[in-house]
Amino acid sequence: MSRPPLPPFDLASATQKVRLAEDAWNSRDPARVAQAYTIDSRWRNRTEFVEGRAAIEALLTRKWQREQDYRLIKEIWGFRENRIAVRFAYEWRDADGNWSRAYGNENWEFDAGGLMRRRIASINDAPLAEKDRLFHWPLGRRPDDHPSLSDLNL
Repeated sequence: MSRPPLPPFDLASATQKVRLAEDAWNSRDPARVAQAYTIDSRWRNRTEFVEGRAAIEALLTRKWQREQDYRLIKEIWGFRENRIAVRFAYEWRDADGNWSRAYGNENWEFDAGGLMRRRIASINDAPLAEKDRLFHWPLGRRPDDHPSLSDLNL
């Protein structure tokens, strides 16, 4: 299975890979997102360590049941050969209506077919007053003209 763009990455292909990942995550469809990873992909996500697409899909299902109205922005931080470093922020609310913004960094490693075989994520949550939210687009893909993390000073 191939998932372009493929390594080795240049700035354009790495940037495209980051936006495609952001778009998939903003779909909040665990099965769709899991297809971007190798069958035996290994993740560190906060304090969870998971391996394989089925475990990734289960983690994402739990995540998006808890994190409602999820909106994410990813931004490339660096790249080299088959690796990409990303920083991100996302806003979400819990079942009681309390908003949070999560900030984090991810290190990605891809196989030759462009599937992610390793994802290492460090994530921190901060309470967020609704009036301080910055991500207001309709659920789904972030509009192309919406400010980036850098534009928002995040």
